[in-house]
Amino acid sequence: MSIDYGNARTMKRNESPKRLRKTQGEMRVEYRFDYAKTRPNRFADRMKNGAVAVILDPDVAAVFGSSKEVNTFLRSVIATLPVRVHKRAKVG
Repeated sequence: MSIDYGNARTMKRNESPKRLRKTQGEMRVEYRFDYAKTRPNRFADRMKNGAVAVILDPDVAAVFGSSKEVNTFLRSVIATLPVRVHKRAKVG
């Protein structure tokens, strides 16, 4: 007596759309990027060698009108610190 399992082809699951997308090598629409529309970074000149970008909380940023004011204030605070202050390690 033999057992009939039916058509094996109809018993297989269809591949999910995600697997098909990966095998086709396509990206989702939201990840497609048109590099022809890119522009140079307009802020790149502001970042001098060794400069570090710091994000201030909104209440702190409201006190200062410019980065020059922030730097002036921080330099005055640094001048009052004890001499033993360790310098930040250079990156790169």
